[in-house]
Amino acid sequence: MGAISERNGEVFLSVKVVPGSSHVRMVPMEDRVKVCVVAPAEKGKANKEMVNVVQEWFGVPVRLHSGTSSPYKVVALSSPLERVQARLEDL
Repeated sequence: MGAISERNGEVFLSVKVVPGSSHVRMVPMEDRVKVCVVAPAEKGKANKEMVNVVQEWFGVPVRLHSGTSSPYKVVALSSPLERVQARLEDL
C-alpha cells in the first residue's frame, strides 16, 4: 500500500475522509485508507472524528498533519512502522 511512509520517528498515513456516512469504517484503497465518518464536514467535526477513529484503530496518538480542508489528508502516528503495517493488514 502506497499510503504509508516514515519520517523523524513518525509514521505518515494518507487517508481520504468521507463525512456524513451512515456508519464509521475504514477501508483500504490502493494509495490510501478511506475513513468514513458520521460527522459532517463543517467546523472540523469530520476531521476530529477521523483522527479519533484512526487513533482508536491503531491504539497510538494520532495528529492531522496536512489536508485540513481537503478530503485527502495525511495523519501522523506515533508508532513504529511495523506496527502500523500490521494493523493495516487487518483492515
